[in-house]
Amino acid sequence: MARLSCRPKLKLTKEEKEYLIKLSHSRNQPASLVTRAKIVLLSLEGKNDTEISNELHVAYKTVRNRIQRVLDNGVTEGLKDKPGAGKPRTISDEARLWLIKLACTKPKDLGYPQELWSQRLLAKHIRKNCIKEGHPELLKISQGTISKILNANKIKPHKIRSYTAKVDPDFDTKAKNVLEVYNEAKKLRENSKKNNELDKVILSCDEKAGIQAIGDKYPDLMPVEGKYPTIARDYEYVRHGTLSLFACIDLVSGKVSHKVLARNRSREFIEFLKIIESMNPVKEITMTLDNYKTHTSRETRSYLDTIKSKFKFVFTPIHASWLNVIENFFSKITRNLLGAIRVESIDELSKRIDLYIDQLNEEPSKPSWKYRLKEMEKIPGGIII
Repeated sequence: MARLSCRPKLKLTKEEKEYLIKLSHSRNQPASLVTRAKIVLLSLEGKNDTEISNELHVAYKTVRNRIQRVLDNGVTEGLKDKPGAGKPRTISDEARLWLIKLACTKPKDLGYPQELWSQRLLAKHIRKNCIKEGHPELLKISQGTISKILNANKIKPHKIRSYTAKVDPDFDTKAKNVLEVYNEAKKLRENSKKNNELDKVILSCDEKAGIQAIGDKYPDLMPVEGKYPTIARDYEYVRHGTLSLFACIDLVSGKVSHKVLARNRSREFIEFLKIIESMNPVKEITMTLDNYKTHTSRETRSYLDTIKSKFKFVFTPIHASWLNVIENFFSKITRNLLGAIRVESIDELSKRIDLYIDQLNEEPSKPSWKYRLKEMEKIPGGIII
């Protein structure tokens, strides 16, 4: 027989009911919080504490106390734990600080061969040295506890995240110049939509050198339904040589102009510039470039002098070629074509690169740069991350 209850019935607003229903179906909230929401909802439906306890497989006392807390404190506070609930902390703040300091130190600086901490290695070092450092409470610390402490302080010593060092003293000025070119390209794109004839071209240019023409020594094995889900490839391969891809992307139309050549010297770069000049009969061709030596060599400057400064070069800051939009194209062609390509000759590699870019130009994607001048001005020191 169900036990009788003398407490008043729950009365909740429409918003509180909707909150509880949403919480009871949540998959990213703690399981304990979801169960508490279900307890309150079942009570609202008229079920007694014993029925709720049996249906949700929780203790009768848990059901009774949770409903009473909601009656006393409301839905939001009633679903929370009481202040001070849970096991008291046994690890002092000083010990936690020492643990965090260790995690922010490379293992190699403490005599280990590893570059990064693993939880096992960190736990081993802590247990070995905690008494000497005056933190005996860490003698039996588990890897899970270490993980909780580090996560609470948003430290992940087992991971590496890339960043770009600001090594160019004129970074801000050069970066601003490049972004101004991108803004100018955006304005030209708007003019082109009005069918206005453009008297200049804005390009982002660079080279991808050392593209390997790799062939299979043994043939690939294709997938077999129900048996082999992926292509199988032998680990041995044949080298046929390397090529260099010179490419420019039009920042207005999105089309890519390119030339595949055997080497990557000033004379090849000049050959590519001649192709770009013949393809664009305008007064001025603006190019964003990185600081590779072929772009500023004596041979290149001599050629530019012969064409009366038709080309205007805008260079990215040193160690910041990522500011050049063409790098996005090189990333794309690497992912979609070059990363897994196998060919029988250098000529085949060249033809397949040509075909890929020709197909890309059938539906060109107009590039847009994420960071603007206004965003750059908001960042301390003008560093774009």
